[in-house]
Amino acid sequence: MVTFEGEHRFSTDGDGTIIDITPNLASILQESEIEKGQLTVIVPGSTGAITTIEYEPGLLGDLPEFFEKIIPSGPAYKHDQTWGDGNGFSHLRSALVGPSLTIPVSGGHLVLGRWQQVVFMEFDNRPRDRKIHINIIGE
Repeated sequence: MVTFEGEHRFSTDGDGTIIDITPNLASILQESEIEKGQLTVIVPGSTGAITTIEYEPGLLGDLPEFFEKIIPSGPAYKHDQTWGDGNGFSHLRSALVGPSLTIPVSGGHLVLGRWQQVVFMEFDNRPRDRKIHINIIGE
């Protein structure tokens, strides 16, 4: 069993930013030379999330609208009273999606569907410099 670690850094424009990180994960996987196992990616922090979608313009528009409907950015949240930063909604959205994802690796490739990409979703109410951490375990 072998382990390999990597990271990827990028900047976002704030809430609603969705970034396809699949190519970055694939590159780190290739660098690891691991043929089968599992790749886990996590965003340290509590206002970003990792998930999979079909990375296409319709969903890139639909997802921010969806989150605005189910967890609106306008109301005050109890978290806002703690720090006064107005990003209570960001924490709730991130908690709903989750900060990490584990993907099987087979034949040196991520096991994803034909139209499935791994994405980072920014929920914070301001631009951020982000880092995702990647851990690969396998052989």
